[in-house]
Amino acid sequence: MRNPASSPGDALRLFLEYLAVEKGLAQNTILAYARDLGKFLNFVKRERLSWAGLNEEAVIKFVHQESRAGLSPRSMARLVSALKSFCKFLVLSGFLKKNPASHLSTPSTWLALPKVLTVKEVEDLLRAPDENKAQGLRDRAMLEVLYASGLRVSELVALKPADVNLNEGFLICRGKGGKERIVPLGREACGHVGRYLREVRTRLGSGPGQPLFLTRRGKGFTRQGFWKLLKAYAGKAGLAARISPHILRHSFATHLLERGADLRSVQLMLGHSQITTTQIYTHVSRERLRRVYDQFHPRA
Repeated sequence: MRNPASSPGDALRLFLEYLAVEKGLAQNTILAYARDLGKFLNFVKRERLSWAGLNEEAVIKFVHQESRAGLSPRSMARLVSALKSFCKFLVLSGFLKKNPASHLSTPSTWLALPKVLTVKEVEDLLRAPDENKAQGLRDRAMLEVLYASGLRVSELVALKPADVNLNEGFLICRGKGGKERIVPLGREACGHVGRYLREVRTRLGSGPGQPLFLTRRGKGFTRQGFWKLLKAYAGKAGLAARISPHILRHSFATHLLERGADLRSVQLMLGHSQITTTQIYTHVSRERLRRVYDQFHPRA
């Protein structure tokens, strides 16, 4: 066993390096784990626990504390996953003799159904940018690609011109863990991207390796920058629902399944490593069908 006086911060740093180098996890996932485990280490410090005192009771106390703080089921599931992985790493690396999180169970996230937009709401959102302006042409193209492909916002802003094949109607996306996938791109999205490339992008910058979508300063978008842009257009479109880039991804998957797409194809397009992650969208579709039935059937 390593020196019990080893810094918890050092252990966390080694764990995050392990996630990046050995496991190949996406940077966003690593940052989320770092935030969750940072809370845990603060708890350990407040409780004045040593590595030797890190037992199952302490871990459960921390999880209950976070649950009472109002974390969503999905955030709690990620927190438990981070704790289980971290504690297993601590044992394998010699910081701990026994894993205090081995019996933690992940709370169900199935009750936290993703919010989705209706088809009409999506159409209203897509029409919100003013296409008489260069910025509007670019923004319409970005929104069209996001809804047409179901990309994560980090994947959207990382796209390069060479990643998009407008003639064949597909794009190449590099997702979580550096995994590459091919996603179809519909005619509408291809048409708006083509117009953006012809009429706008050459004015903003066209250097090698630059992102496909550029700001007025010729730089790539940040995730936060695109989120603000999306929120502004949602307000213009009169959408009352809380908006985020991920809601368009949820809407993409739900609308495909509602129109008969098979689950395996949607899984591949979303880049989910496990089909169980995609199955939540079938639950969303059933919930919406139930609401329609209850609203319109005379004997519901």
